[in-house]
Amino acid sequence: MNPVIQQLVSWILFLYGSVIPALIVLLLIGIKGFVEITRYENGKSFYYKLNPLTKIVFGIIVMIVASVTVWWIGAILTLVLLLSYLTLNDGKRKFMYAFYLFLSTVIGGTWSVAPYTTYSVLQLAGLSGNTIIWTWPTYFEFFGYEPYLTLQQLIYGVQVSFRIAAVITASLILILTTTASDLFRMFNKIRVPLPITFALTVAFTTVPKIFDLIDTSVKMQFLRGFGYGKPFFLRPFYLLIAAILAIPPTIIYLARNARNLAISVDTRGFRAYNSRTSLVEIPFTKYDEIMWGVIILLIVLAVLANVLGFGRTIPYTGL
Repeated sequence: MNPVIQQLVSWILFLYGSVIPALIVLLLIGIKGFVEITRYENGKSFYYKLNPLTKIVFGIIVMIVASVTVWWIGAILTLVLLLSYLTLNDGKRKFMYAFYLFLSTVIGGTWSVAPYTTYSVLQLAGLSGNTIIWTWPTYFEFFGYEPYLTLQQLIYGVQVSFRIAAVITASLILILTTTASDLFRMFNKIRVPLPITFALTVAFTTVPKIFDLIDTSVKMQFLRGFGYGKPFFLRPFYLLIAAILAIPPTIIYLARNARNLAISVDTRGFRAYNSRTSLVEIPFTKYDEIMWGVIILLIVLAVLANVLGFGRTIPYTGL
């Protein structure tokens, strides 16, 4: 093969795993899309009626099941959870955002694992054979790459990425369908220490605020003429640069807000006592009973899968 072509294709493949997921995030999801899938919106469907504790346990069980069973069980879980987004408030829009995030996770996750996976790890994962797809230039070994890119490496990377996607998809359901106040009450009810409860609640409310602030800053930069008159195909790169430039003012704003928050909680006597009371109770309803039934079924599925030989095929070695 022509050395120039080999170098060119190798660098295109090298950048593929980071550029394509970034383009999906920037062009298909956008900063505003991240705001929409990281903040609560009121709704009346099944997920909104669940106790926050039920949703947290469900997310943990999904993570465990995806990590201890064969990869396609995690893939099925991911697809089922994605389809359940259609039941949320403005479900079609949230489903599309979640699907784009899933797509970027699978592509990015696959490419962040596959080129670095050794043949010995593939054997531990039960992937025999060595179907070579591409030969890397020798200096790519300094990046940690194996000498060859094989089909088995890509399959292994997809298997790992589906486990990541299942956890992200389940976690977003909690964020989209739970208020910060309900989360605080639930943690308080199960006697989680107040400092931990407060820290988690603040983090829960800060994530969508970060994306909202970055979105506002980016729009202000474009209104002031940033990237004006440039070719349209360069817009994603200007959007990325604008998002990077928006980070310092966002951090400054959050730091100032943290100071105001500290003054506010001190003024209201937060942690004057070791526990708090609440006029609002978060009950366990029949919807929670249904979800706990699903949780038990997932646990049974994980046990049966391991007994029948469909347990984890991805070794911890090399990850």
